[in-house]
Formats: sequence, C-alpha cells, structure tokens
Amino acid sequence: MTQPLRDDLMVQQQLPARQERIRAWQHMVAVIMLNQTGRKPVKTVLPEFLSRWSRPSKFMQANPEEVQTVIRSLGMVNVRTKRLLKMTVDFLTWDGEDATMLYGIGKYGSDSYEIFFKQNYSVEPTDKELKRYLQEEIFSTT
Repeated sequence: MTQPLRDDLMVQQQLPARQERIRAWQHMVAVIMLNQTGRKPVKTVLPEFLSRWSRPSKFMQANPEEVQTVIRSLGMVNVRTKRLLKMTVDFLTWDGEDATMLYGIGKYGSDSYEIFFKQNYSVEPTDKELKRYLQEEIFSTT
C-alpha cells in the first residue's frame, strides 16, 4: 500500500516524476481522476496508480482490468479507463502546447497545465481550487 498524498497541497503539486515530460503525463492522469471526484479519494488512488504505471510507456502495457481495479473507488470506472488510455495515446505524440488536444482534457485540465507547467498565471480558471491556488500561492507573494 502506498501513502496517500498530503492534504495541505494540491494534487498537481505532489507529482513524483522528476522528468518534466513524465510529470506532464502524470498531471493529465491526475486531472482525469479529479474530474467529477473530490480530491481526497484521488490523493489515495493516484499514488497507487503511479506506483504501477509511472510513465506513459508502462501504462500503454497495462491490463485494462487491472486499471479498473485500481481506480474503481473514484467511480465512472469505464469512462475514466477509456479517457486515461486515449489520453495516453494522444500524449505520446503531443507537442506539449494545447492540453485540450489530449482526449479527456477540458478547461480544468488545460488551466491546471497552464498554471503548473507553463507558469501562465493569466489564465482565468473557473475551478475554485485553481482560483484559490493562484490567489494564495501566486498572487499573494507578488
């Protein structure tokens, strides 16, 4: 059993990969998991997921039934599994620019990518946690 992520930090702040490209994939996995799910369950499931499939090449070899077992507690297991697999296929040829070009990544995922990877703080997120992060962590220190 892996340790859950810290509750006082956003999921996006706790991705384990050191290599930027791998962290970007882990980020997209996280935002798909966070879609229509609270952060607390994701903070338990994501470390287990990443302990099995830490990079896209490993995930492409995953057994879909095993993926479903790991993410089952998040709900929408068939939809999430499909999104994760299709997003990963897209990710392998993605240029790293527009995150909405990846399957299953919408405004939240794109805004999050802009903030955490491109340091683009001019985005106007509608998500309350991204808004809070910008206000408390970025704009309060400038």
